[in-house]
Amino acid sequence: MLFEPRSGRLAAWGNALLAGLVSPDEAAMSIVGEDAVHRVEGLPGESGPVGLTLALGRLRALGVSGLRVALPAPGHPLGLSGPPEFNARALEAEEAVVAVGAALGLVPEVAEAGPAGDVHVSVTWHCLPVREAPPADVPSLGEAERELAEALREATVVLTRLDVAGSGPVADAALSAYRARAEAGREALAPGYPPRAVRVLALAQRVDLMVSLAYESGHGGAVAASEMAARAEALRPVERVARRALVAAYNAAVEQREQG
Repeated sequence: MLFEPRSGRLAAWGNALLAGLVSPDEAAMSIVGEDAVHRVEGLPGESGPVGLTLALGRLRALGVSGLRVALPAPGHPLGLSGPPEFNARALEAEEAVVAVGAALGLVPEVAEAGPAGDVHVSVTWHCLPVREAPPADVPSLGEAERELAEALREATVVLTRLDVAGSGPVADAALSAYRARAEAGREALAPGYPPRAVRVLALAQRVDLMVSLAYESGHGGAVAASEMAARAEALRPVERVARRALVAAYNAAVEQREQG
C-alpha cells in the first residue's frame, strides 16, 4: 500500500525546508513521523551515516534545490531516470527520492525490531548517484487529476459488479483509520504546496486505499476465473494511475517553482 510513502514525506518536508518555510527540526520530525529514527548513508563529504537534519543541510550545500518522488513498479519506472543500479535499488524498495540540482538520489531501507505492538522502525536512506535526465512517466497535476477521476469511475463500476470493492470489518477499520488520520491533518502536504496538489494527493490516497482493500479482500464474489481476471484487469490501471497521481502531487512544489 502506497498510502503514505516515506519518500513522499521526505520530499514534501525537504522541499519546504529548502524553500525556507519550515525549520530543520520541524522538517526532520515530520519526515520521521511514527518511525523511531531516520539516517542517511553515503552522502558526499560524510564518512558514515548522519541524521536527517545534517543530511538535509548537506544536500542544500551540495546544490540541491528540490526533491522529487519516484514510485516505480515492475515494468513501470515511474519517476526514475537511471542509472540501472539506482533504478534497481529503487524498484526493490518501491520508492525513492531524486534530487534537483545535484545528481543524487535516496532509497530507503526499512528495518523493524521488537515484539508485536511495540515495533521499533528505523530507516536508512542510501544516497546514490543518479542520471540527470527527465523522470519517467510523471504527469502534471492537471493530467493526474483527470486520469484519476476517470479511472476511479471505471474501476468502481467493475469492482462493485464483482463484489470486491472492499467491505467487511477489515475494510471498515481501514476506512475509519483513514478518516481519523485525514481529520488530524496527517495527510496534508508540507507548506509551500498548491491547494490542487493537496486535493490530488487526498484523492490518490483514497484510490490507493480502495485498490489495496480490493486486493486484500481475497476473491470476494469473483469466484469464476473470468471474473478474477476482470478484477485484476480493473485494478491494474487504476493502481498505476494512483501511483502517477501521488508522484505528481509530491512533486508539485518543484514543478511550481520551475514554472516560475
